[in-house]
Amino acid sequence: MRDAALDLLLGSSCVGCARPGRMLCAGCLAALPATASVAWPSPVPAGLVTPWAAGEYADTLRALVVGHKDRGQWSFARVLSGLLAASVRAAVGPPDDVPVVLVPVPSRPGSSRRRGYDATGTLVRGAARLLRRESYDALPGALLVSRGGVRDQKDLTASERAANLAGSMCCPAPGLRRLAGRRTRARVVLCDDVLTTGATAREAQRALGAVGLDPVAVAVVAATRRRLPAGGGAPASAHPSESAPPSLGPSQGRG
Repeated sequence: MRDAALDLLLGSSCVGCARPGRMLCAGCLAALPATASVAWPSPVPAGLVTPWAAGEYADTLRALVVGHKDRGQWSFARVLSGLLAASVRAAVGPPDDVPVVLVPVPSRPGSSRRRGYDATGTLVRGAARLLRRESYDALPGALLVSRGGVRDQKDLTASERAANLAGSMCCPAPGLRRLAGRRTRARVVLCDDVLTTGATAREAQRALGAVGLDPVAVAVVAATRRRLPAGGGAPASAHPSESAPPSLGPSQGRG
């Protein structure tokens, strides 16, 4: 009856199966991934830390991401935050006494303003809240800024994306000082909605590494189909939870 009423009043339908009613029906919600797995892009950008994705960027997951980011369907934020939290959880392991800082990959300058909504930042904040309920010391940290002059990457190859993004991000000192005032050490996880070639994540990783904050992993909601190989091809990597967390003392504020 609820679905029928929504269809009558709003003309809405599920983005997954097109069933009239809720924009995400109970069946499609239940079918979403509950865990995350490693999702290496191919080719792998040199030095990229292990990326984790809740699922494939296709079908219902793709519709949720696109709807939330580009179509003003902001009610999907809660579901997508849960999927991002699953990727972070898989990346860092069970909760312990080391804080986890979730750093959103920044959009191009002006993108959030044009949308009137910070899509990735919203998901990161939601994921941090969910993880705190599970006893993680998780907090969002919008540390990165994207400089101007970056072209739209939609039609670029992997190598063109890497060249387009080279040097495009930085980590201003004020954000680092604020973080250092809240936590003296932490594991840093880069977060985004979708992983494609990995060029954006690698540039964000470089910018954080330049100020002494080396991310332990990349966590995303979804990765594109051809970036999820059936097996092999990924470089060996220690589990991030085995890495020593970086210090967040005053020396991290350089640059």
